Amino acid sequence: MADNLIRTQDLVQVTIAPPCVVPLLSAPAPLIGSSRKVTVNGSPACLLGDELPPTLKAPLPYTSPPYATPGTGRLQLVLAPSNLTRTTLNGKPMLLQGALFQALFTVVQPATMPSPAGPVPDPLPTKPGTARFITTNLTVKGA
Repeated sequence: MADNLIRTQDLVQVTIAPPCVVPLLSAPAPLIGSSRKVTVNGSPACLLGDELPPTLKAPLPYTSPPYATPGTGRLQLVLAPSNLTRTTLNGKPMLLQGALFQALFTVVQPATMPSPAGPVPDPLPTKPGTARFITTNLTVKGA
């Protein structure tokens, strides 16, 4: 089934399950399409690999109450088949709006909780979440 193609200036919204708080994920992040051959309403189309904006590739600060002293982690997005075109452009599928897909936040440096015996680290190494694409393109579709 055809769905809206994702392009530069469209957004990815990531939600990590509570109680984890990643401040840089509080607002949707703009995407940058890398297609040099396909444009969608004048903007480069997004290809597989463009789903994680540069601003979200670096380690991101987080807290997870009661671990109030911030730690850091890396974000990974796992696209669903409904988020990718079946045909490819130079070996890479284009991104489609599709359904919700999986987000994983992997702890690099754990958040900590102060205690009389010293800081207690957050014991959970990964935090699950979901993500979705938000687009204003309602005319150009892909399958």
